[in-house]
Amino acid sequence: MAFCEFTSTVAQLYDKWMEDADPRSEDWLLMSSPLPQTLIIAFYIYFVMSLGPRLMENRKPFDLKRFLVIYNFSVVAYSIYMCYEFVMSGWGTGYSFGCELVDYSRSPKGMRMVWTCWLYFFSKFIELMDTVFFVLRKKHNQVTFLHVFHHSIMPFTWWFGVRFSPGGLGTFHAPLNCIVHVIMYTYYGLSALGPKYQKFLWWKKHLTSIQLIQFVIITLHISQYFFMKDCPYSYPIFIYIIALYGIIFLLLFLHFWYHAYTKGKRLPKVLQNTTMQQNNDIHHKKE
Repeated sequence: MAFCEFTSTVAQLYDKWMEDADPRSEDWLLMSSPLPQTLIIAFYIYFVMSLGPRLMENRKPFDLKRFLVIYNFSVVAYSIYMCYEFVMSGWGTGYSFGCELVDYSRSPKGMRMVWTCWLYFFSKFIELMDTVFFVLRKKHNQVTFLHVFHHSIMPFTWWFGVRFSPGGLGTFHAPLNCIVHVIMYTYYGLSALGPKYQKFLWWKKHLTSIQLIQFVIITLHISQYFFMKDCPYSYPIFIYIIALYGIIFLLLFLHFWYHAYTKGKRLPKVLQNTTMQQNNDIHHKKE
């Protein structure tokens, strides 16, 4: 009886909460409730952390080179398209970089921003395939906490962004992230082309630098909200979440940077020996 009352209360609270949701996207794919995306993300975590490695344990790694070339450059094209849509729906056509509120109207521009936010949300499910490919290729060292956490949390939180706050101040990080992904997936695409392109991948370390700069810019931009005297943003909770993410991802990527590049564990092979030699020279100098 008590359990039934509890579930009834939860259902009532959920219905009341969803009354405030933006109705413009409620009939779109994956947007009816947070349950479908939660199940997808839960299965993703289960697959990449448990099921996938067990299935691949006694199998040879899949050769996905040709497919990865198509996949990565397709993501590049998709990211460029999203950049364009974010610019045309607000960030290059009237949005300020200060207190920009959400346009909840059904005007062409307002609807274009909602659609663009959904495109960005959906892109996060496409990017889940990054980890699936790591598992199928038995690249288990690349399935890190940072990688899985980042790919899991982004689509989950963006569902709420699309349904409650699709636009304005809280979307600044999205077009910036799209630009970074154009660069990042271009690197992945070139890498998938094979060893003969390794000489063109010397800039991998700079790719992580770009990601770090991204999180610094995102954190600085969103933090200005806390110093504004009057900014009636519809859902301030998203401001706090974005600021928290900016700080968390900055720290996690700094940790990755230290282990990957300072110690030379993730540099291209042509640079690993140089880095190891530099580290040895520094060690000998200290002695």
